Amino acid sequence: MCLAVPMRVVGDPEGSRATVEAEGVVRVVDVSLVEGVVPGDYLIVHAGFAIEKLDVADAEERIELFREMARLDAENPGTEKGG
Repeated sequence: MCLAVPMRVVGDPEGSRATVEAEGVVRVVDVSLVEGVVPGDYLIVHAGFAIEKLDVADAEERIELFREMARLDAENPGTEKGG
């Protein structure tokens, strides 16, 4: 399964690269597919590429869904992952 993760831009983009963060994980990703990226923007990141810009409300909703999935996974260790 592949996931596209909402991440927040935490540094000034340099060329086609920007530093992003989600839940304490910091990565440098390619932002060449998304126009006008600035610090504070939320991006959908997949395989090291930003593929979409999100508004804050949508990003927070998606982040909460990821937290809920992680919580459910932690509560049910050893259950088979479908796919």
